[in-house]
Amino acid sequence: MMSRICILGAGAWGTALAAAFVRQGHEVRIWGRNAATCEEITRTHTNHAYLGDARLPDALEATPDMARALENSDIVLFAAPAQSTGEVAALAAAHLPATAVLIACAKGIDNRSGQLQCDVISGVLPNHSVGVLSGPSFAADVVRGLPTAVTLAMPRQADAQALAQTLSGDAIRLYASDDVVGVQIGGSLKNIMAIAVGICRGGGMGASAEAALITRGYAELTRLSVAMGARAETLMGLSGLGDLVLTCSSELSRNFSYGIAVGSGRDVSGLKLAEGVFTVTIANKIAAKHQISCPVMQTADLVLSGEMSAAEARIALMSRPVKAENPANPA
Repeated sequence: MMSRICILGAGAWGTALAAAFVRQGHEVRIWGRNAATCEEITRTHTNHAYLGDARLPDALEATPDMARALENSDIVLFAAPAQSTGEVAALAAAHLPATAVLIACAKGIDNRSGQLQCDVISGVLPNHSVGVLSGPSFAADVVRGLPTAVTLAMPRQADAQALAQTLSGDAIRLYASDDVVGVQIGGSLKNIMAIAVGICRGGGMGASAEAALITRGYAELTRLSVAMGARAETLMGLSGLGDLVLTCSSELSRNFSYGIAVGSGRDVSGLKLAEGVFTVTIANKIAAKHQISCPVMQTADLVLSGEMSAAEARIALMSRPVKAENPANPA
């Protein structure tokens, strides 16, 4: 069934999702701050700044006019960077159709409030149903129509199932979940782990060390998620382990690439946005609040803040007290 979809954010991920849903027969409009980018998407069917030469569907429309973008929308996807979600929600408030379903697509924790993306949106737009879409997905793959599977979580499983059915197609498949917290945490914390593994790669520490970081990072991610109310099995799925494996294995990942640059001592000031950089400090504060041991995340924060070098991080992690791999009390 065709839906009217508005995507808030004209970056790589928002544009790629828009292209996928247009190809599935939905009516899609993108809202973006940059009028020139919106004009390019609508008129020349490209978004060179974010997606290179990828061709976008002719029917895709982008506009800097929020009212126009949201007009008669059934589903609204928040695809702007995680730290600007609240601001975008506030801009949308006056124009949002009363029955629109809202879906968070950015992967990150608000670094001021410590809120997950759905909570940020609900705080500004309390009278709407809010869910999350997350999983192993590169915008470069999605915009080309390559097969991708992600998780869509809503507070009610029946709602998630209905939306997953509506939005799934031959190139993008959605799996339904009601674990909204777990799906959000998996997508947020894997960015931090990708930076850590990237630092390991940039520092030339070897594939064995990278595998160890991914594995122990996944253990941290799961412990903290469960402490925050998620189900452990959610983290074994697409939005947890699946996303972690993808993000830690390809330089298409901004977080992984950022970590490589840090680990190799390169200047990172000109690199594209890496959400994990904005998430790591607040994630460690949340872990401390829940008394969850997260040495990989803590060490990544020290390296990113300049308090520790990659070489010192290696020594710090390798010299930690020897423990059981799966202790009864992992904290």
